[in-house]
Amino acid sequence: MEMDEKYNVLGKALEPCSTDPLTGFFRDGHCNTCAEDAGSHTVCAVMTAEFLAYSKYVGNDLSSPRPEFGFAGLKPGDSWCLCAGRFLQAHDEGCAPRVHLAATHRRALEIVPLQVLEAHSA
Repeated sequence: MEMDEKYNVLGKALEPCSTDPLTGFFRDGHCNTCAEDAGSHTVCAVMTAEFLAYSKYVGNDLSSPRPEFGFAGLKPGDSWCLCAGRFLQAHDEGCAPRVHLAATHRRALEIVPLQVLEAHSA
């Protein structure tokens, strides 16, 4: 599994998203990606109560603890590497969270237009 180049949507070095909680497809704190990352976990988003409720409603419960996976559950204010498609879906539904552009991998642009990401910039 080879990691893609580590650049953000601004064309600079990818900054960390979160180490507490530890996020990323590789669980390295960055929204890095690779060919095996089918969900494109590339958007560094700041969780809100509204988004967490939305995500649970559409079948991805990010707020409930899952100790068997070492996952404490997310709360408002936590940063997390979201799937680009889920972010775009939340944007279309009017409940997208804020985004850390410097920590969002450039591969997110294959799914989410830069203008959309910028409109939600933290």
